[in-house]
Parts: sequence; structure tokens; C-alpha cells
Amino acid sequence: MKTLIKLYIPLILFLLVSCQDVIDVELQSGPERLVVEASLDWEKGTTGNRQTIRLTKSSTYFKTNSVEEVQGAMVTVTNTNTGDSFNFVDQNNGNYVTTNFQPIIGNSYALRIEYGGQVYSASETMTSVAEITDIFQTRDDGFSDTDLEVHISFTDPIEEGNNYLFKFQKQGDLLPLFENAEDEFVNGNEIDWWFEIEEDEVDGLEPFQPGDVVSIEMYGISRAYYDYIKILIDQMDGAGLFSSTPVPVRGNCINETNPEDYAYGYFRLTEVNRATYTFTED
Repeated sequence: MKTLIKLYIPLILFLLVSCQDVIDVELQSGPERLVVEASLDWEKGTTGNRQTIRLTKSSTYFKTNSVEEVQGAMVTVTNTNTGDSFNFVDQNNGNYVTTNFQPIIGNSYALRIEYGGQVYSASETMTSVAEITDIFQTRDDGFSDTDLEVHISFTDPIEEGNNYLFKFQKQGDLLPLFENAEDEFVNGNEIDWWFEIEEDEVDGLEPFQPGDVVSIEMYGISRAYYDYIKILIDQMDGAGLFSSTPVPVRGNCINETNPEDYAYGYFRLTEVNRATYTFTED
């Protein structure tokens, strides 16, 4: 019997090894596209004269090497109300910088990028943001009555159509978290916007604790950008049971030379509040 067992073991191992076939799966990849990161953000209390636009190229999902930076493009932004034009100078690392930008709330601006024989363009309006009047902490208003949350107080302007983007990043966390808001039901009122982090072992998220520092950014955004970023935030939150499969979201950058070869990304102009808050013991 022992002899039979000794014979069966090598035979089983042979069958298991011999059944391992290498299967090559040919994955489809989309066309390489220009990626435009053109967020011209005017921080309250500053001149907003220094702005950066970053240009890269899209890559396949399994591409592991570094991002391909775009160099040699011509990038300009023009205030279509005043006719003033601002050249963004190539820094030879994918970044294009200007130091004389003039942000004017309510004015419209046009982006023009010339690269690789193609002309890309986009337009947006510089959008204001309300002043933050207070930042504080509680444990009472979040999904958990034991976890800390940070509150941001501000008064929404009486004019209808204000939209907001909030960016929160706990010190030490690799990635920020985003939330979007509109004033459809709170127009002209004082708003108390709270944010907490729910524990998530998969993503390595832990609730706020006393001593934690969180960076806060609050942007005033156009309705078109609100609709765009809302889709991205929903996709970043993950596809639930009834959620649609995430797909590339087209921004407002068009290719005038070849409309089918559109760019990824968005050209936005926003006013922004930036602050930090340190949680204390209750």
C-alpha cells in the first residue's frame, strides 16, 4: 500500500503541472490622448498671478512606467472680456507656467493649446466662492456619533446657481477626499458643511482623532464643472450594486483640428479658500 501511495503522489503532481497552460489575453487599449490639467485657482487673499497648466499623455491601464510629459506645446489663456492674453511658458517637465495672470470674477477665459499639429481649446468663467466664517469640530452630526467630524460654516450668496467643490486631506494620508455641493435648496442661507472619515480597512481609512491635522480647500465652481466632477467623484467612490461601470469622462477641451481626437481633462477657473484644522480633545 505504501508503494502505491508513493506512485500516486508523483503522478498527481505531474498531472497538476502538465495542466498549467499559459493563456495570453489581448487587451484592447484606447487611443493615446492629450491630458489637460488646467485648474486656474485663485486663492482668496492673493493676487492669483502665478498659475500652472500641466500637459501629459494618457497611457494604458497596465503601463507601469512613468507618466509621459508633454513638452514643446504652445499654451495661452485669453480673457475674452478684456482681450488680455497670457502665455504659459514650457518648463520642460510637462508644466507650463505664467506669472502675470489676472483673475477677474465673472470674466470668461479661453484656453488654446497647439501641440503635434493639433489645436485644442476650451472656455470657462472665473467663479467666486463664499467666505468661510468658521471651522470647528463635533461628534454629533456625522454617520457615527462617536467619530470626529470637521465643520465649515459659510453664507451662500443670494444669487441662485452657486456650486462648490470641497477637498479634504488628512495629514499623512496619500490621497485627498472630495465632495461636491449645490445651493438648490439652501440658496442665500448660512450653511454648515461637515465632513468625517468612515473607517475602511480596504482603503486604509481611519476616523479623525485628536491631534490629526486636515487640509481644507473650498472652491466655487461653474455648473458645467459641477456636473463633470460629480461623475468623477461618484466613480471614485466605487461602483455599487446599482452603479454604472466607470467610463472615461469627457471634459470641456475639444480638438479643433480633429474633433474625434479630443483631450482628457478640464479647463476650470475658480476662487478657492484654503485652511487647515487641528482636532483637539473634546
